[in-house]
Amino acid sequence: MATSITNNADFLFLYEATQCNPNGDPDQENKPRMDYDTNTNLVTDTRLKRYIRDYLKMTGTEIFVDMEDGRKVTPEQKLEAVIKRALANDETIGELFAENPAMGDALAKIIDAEKTPEKIFKKLQDKANRSLSVYLLAQMVKQKFVDIRLFGSAFAVEGFTRAYTGPVQINWGYSLHKVQLMESSSIVTTMNDDSSTFGKDYRVHYSLLAFNGTINKFAAQSTGLTDADIATFRNAVWQSVPAMPTRSKLNQYPKLYVEITYNDGFFNGHFGDLRNYVKATPANGIEEKQIRRFEDIRLDVAALQQLLNENTGESKAIKSAFIKSGTGIDLSAN
Repeated sequence: MATSITNNADFLFLYEATQCNPNGDPDQENKPRMDYDTNTNLVTDTRLKRYIRDYLKMTGTEIFVDMEDGRKVTPEQKLEAVIKRALANDETIGELFAENPAMGDALAKIIDAEKTPEKIFKKLQDKANRSLSVYLLAQMVKQKFVDIRLFGSAFAVEGFTRAYTGPVQINWGYSLHKVQLMESSSIVTTMNDDSSTFGKDYRVHYSLLAFNGTINKFAAQSTGLTDADIATFRNAVWQSVPAMPTRSKLNQYPKLYVEITYNDGFFNGHFGDLRNYVKATPANGIEEKQIRRFEDIRLDVAALQQLLNENTGESKAIKSAFIKSGTGIDLSAN
């Protein structure tokens, strides 16, 4: 099994949203989330993680935070289902216990005695089998579910109670400029009913959203987050936002992903929130309220480029930088 990551990292992610609703607020008629004191658009970390999970699932990667047999379930119900499924598959059990034959032998005795996955699961909930159930849960996290390895999860199932802190933590995103809302009426038709009503359809004209995040090597030791998982995350965060457009989420595209990996001895947040190193101002002489597209913005990344240039090297804070940018953004690793 691959070893967990050995260095801390921070990252910055920007994506644009045009004439859509990046993250509706159910307490505000599903209007785009806003900080009305500053007129900035907000998107929760949960929304971004949902994009990533949906993309991973769509591309064939098994995730934990998902429906079970087409129905919504609690984390506890999901855990019980996936463990019972594993217990019914000899090949899966062999993979999970390959690194600890003694634990595998202990489980084999329970399987021989109890026979069915339901009875085996019940036996694993006994306090006497606590070490075995904890090991099984840990191996399932490390081998089966990349979303838990990334974002963590808490389990409160008898015999399997444990909390995993996610190595990848993400702040709420906010727009780098003031955002104007669109409002229009849309026709809502009820199935099998000839009548229709008008409903409000709230969107933003344009929003360039920025997220700050961290990748922590100490939390990674618990979930088993690997360098391959980080590569998966980089690809997913970039591809996921536009990958499955819906009516309210159409016209959203990634613009910039910057990940700085620290040398040994340096910790998350060494340079603070990376969003502080980028600025967006109106371009072409327009007012901020007239921003409607990326070309209406002057995105200044000079401070971020200076940060990379001056702090990358063996004796400095930054070990390496990974950068992916869209059209119109010029930024390079040192």
